[in-house]
Amino acid sequence: MTHYKVEPFENLVEAFNALPGIGKKSAIRLAYHIAMVDGFSGVKLAHAIEDGVNSIHKCLNCHNMSEDELCTICADEGRDRAKLCIVQSAKDILSIEESGQYDGVYYVISKLEDMDETHLLHATDGVDEVIFAFPPSIATDTMILYIEEKLSDRDLLFTKIAQGVPTGVELENVDMMSLGRALEARVRV
Repeated sequence: MTHYKVEPFENLVEAFNALPGIGKKSAIRLAYHIAMVDGFSGVKLAHAIEDGVNSIHKCLNCHNMSEDELCTICADEGRDRAKLCIVQSAKDILSIEESGQYDGVYYVISKLEDMDETHLLHATDGVDEVIFAFPPSIATDTMILYIEEKLSDRDLLFTKIAQGVPTGVELENVDMMSLGRALEARVRV
């Protein structure tokens, strides 16, 4: 018995399935929608992907996403350059910016192995406070300690974002590490 296959459709499913967070069923659903229901959306998506791949690269200063040599944050003279927020991904910058609560600059360090120490030293010129905005884990705690050590000869205040119980979540649904950190970092009312 021959297995029924439409090669271009299978290639489309495989391409969607290779993306993070998209399983086989979602990949089939997306491929079917683009191929059979709304071809215009598929063409629009293809153009957006091509434009994104060709136009977006890393900012020379902070490694954020950018269309130019410097991202719009690094190019903005109104930003507080005395505060440097170190994140693991440019996606984290998008989240922090959406909060509207931070007016400093950023620096992206995905993995310690990829860190350019000379570049990091340059990024901390003129900085008073380094804020670590990493998700809580042993690996990120190790990264924080390593970076603090590398910058120890500079007069910097090292802080990290608060961690603990999210708003609107019942304590029974909070993981033990987050609950423990929330108790440890409790504040006066």
